[in-house]
Amino acid sequence: MTPARKVRVLFVCVENSNRSQMAQAFATMLGGDRVEAFSAGSRPSGRVNPKAVEAMREVGYDLTTHASKGLEPFNGQAIDAAVTMGCGDACPLVTAARRVDWQIPDPREMPPEEFRKVRDLIRSKVADLLKELGVGRES
Repeated sequence: MTPARKVRVLFVCVENSNRSQMAQAFATMLGGDRVEAFSAGSRPSGRVNPKAVEAMREVGYDLTTHASKGLEPFNGQAIDAAVTMGCGDACPLVTAARRVDWQIPDPREMPPEEFRKVRDLIRSKVADLLKELGVGRES
């Protein structure tokens, strides 16, 4: 059953340069037109990590169109699910029907093979979340 409106999901990490960017990309890839995916950082770095760009290029997604941004635009906005990845309670003004915290290591300084493992973990977690929200695609 397809929802009458898109499910809105916000992924938040500290810098909005790696984990949340990849999660947003996977939600877009896996959720298609049923999902409106966003990402933000509690302390945005102002750039998307080139390692994240390369890791996502390997799976067919162009992260060069993304920008690192803060939480301000989402304060008071209705979000169906907010997923934090290391910022804990740094996003209390985001109104989310559901809050999830994923303990995912920051891959910023990891070598490519370890970075890919984090990327793949994020993909798996996003796929599971979308299924729970009723908008996941069957593989």
